[in-house]
Amino acid sequence: MDRNIEKYVSAFDRSEVSKCLVCLDPPCTNACPQHADVGNILKSLYFRNYIGAVNKLTCDCTYCNAPCERACVLNEKSLPVEIHEVILQVKNNADLLPANRIEQVDLSTDICGIKLENPFLLSSSVVASSYDMCKRAFEAGWAGASFKTICNFPQHETSPRFSAVRHHSNAFIGFKNIEQLSDHSVEENMQIFEQLRKEFPTKVIIASIMGQNEQEWTDLAAKCEKAGASVIECNFSCPNMEDDDLGVTIGQSPELVEKFTRATKRGTTLPVLAKLTPNITDMVPIALAAKRGGADGIAAINTINSITGVDIDTLVAEPAVRGKSIVGGYSGNAVKPIALRFISDLSRCEELDGKHISGMGGIETWHDALEFLLLGSGSLQITTAVMQYGYRIIDDLIEGLENYMKCKGIASLQALIGGAAGTVVDHHSIERDTILYPVFDYDLCNGCGRCYISCMDGGHQAIRFDEATRRPLLIGSKCVGCHLCRLVCSCKAIKTARKVVQK
Repeated sequence: MDRNIEKYVSAFDRSEVSKCLVCLDPPCTNACPQHADVGNILKSLYFRNYIGAVNKLTCDCTYCNAPCERACVLNEKSLPVEIHEVILQVKNNADLLPANRIEQVDLSTDICGIKLENPFLLSSSVVASSYDMCKRAFEAGWAGASFKTICNFPQHETSPRFSAVRHHSNAFIGFKNIEQLSDHSVEENMQIFEQLRKEFPTKVIIASIMGQNEQEWTDLAAKCEKAGASVIECNFSCPNMEDDDLGVTIGQSPELVEKFTRATKRGTTLPVLAKLTPNITDMVPIALAAKRGGADGIAAINTINSITGVDIDTLVAEPAVRGKSIVGGYSGNAVKPIALRFISDLSRCEELDGKHISGMGGIETWHDALEFLLLGSGSLQITTAVMQYGYRIIDDLIEGLENYMKCKGIASLQALIGGAAGTVVDHHSIERDTILYPVFDYDLCNGCGRCYISCMDGGHQAIRFDEATRRPLLIGSKCVGCHLCRLVCSCKAIKTARKVVQK
């Protein structure tokens, strides 16, 4: 992150914005006497699009009596978002944001030569499971969609089939599903492809498929190409379709991945992606098996086998279906670190050099998306964030990424792809001979003492707390530079000092 943007984030209280419900047709906007797009400003802040929020600021609310706050839907049940204070913070800290170095950027990329107008795609799931849904997403600005997995065998869904791990603001941290594949017939799905291709010739339609045997993989690929698909994606990873030759069972077997990838390639001239499972120790051998089978790229990660929790009143795991539950697929922002690890592994493998990586797993903001790109993803797929906030998140995904590139002077998205891949090294190559000491910024410090508590009970007892001034003080002789104190600091009041050679 650019240092100026970091300063801006430090000056801005995101905790208040996290209360925002990101409403449909936000009443705060309708109540603004200056006709400012208040709801959209809050939405941009919510999704870390700070520059976009500043650019949307058209009102001067210094002396406003804040009718937007009185209109906030939270008034009915709790305290409203302090919108007036939020807007003033945006205005007062706007000068901390960096200026554009360039005015135009190109967000286009491609999947194995198939052009994408931007890197953002819907991943194969309920968010891309009908003509109407894909149509609305395409009109909103998504570059394409991986349609919900097409198969020849019937689906038998359960109810309910979702559960979530929540943040204190009620937003999802993680999300579990026990959903299966497309409930449309193959013929119905082909009609949807034909209609979408006719109406949206520039959008990329990825056909996610799953067969029960080699011939089905071949036939499905052929039908999807004929109906207008742009890319074929082999679902080798659905955790809710475990069987001898289905879903995650395939993705855990190099032999099956190679066999069914080769079968798929026999049925199509389109690029083929192998969508792989994270429910395995090392994804690289499976990706290499897909390459041997003819795959043109890899899509990763699918969801992670999980149990999100147990209802302590009913004593049943969630989601409960008539007193029972099953292990399901975990997604959402919580899985991003795991997804990034697998993307890095794939990107750093020399034998996979030149293979497209379509990254997914916890992308919610443009910042998340950027991290996937920097570690080697050439395209990006999103589901859980759409399930929670809708297709409209595409506005801040695109705008946030564009603004970042303009401030950095990066004209083309292609220049970002893999930009950080080389910074991930093996354990023997990391530098271990220096200490980076923390430095306390007392102008920002609120005196909470959390750094002291964490260092005392979870670190190296290298902080003393002056009770009179409520200031933490570093004991340099004990500090090992672990930076736990920086992580727990709520007001970003701990910076870093020079590196010192260890004795």
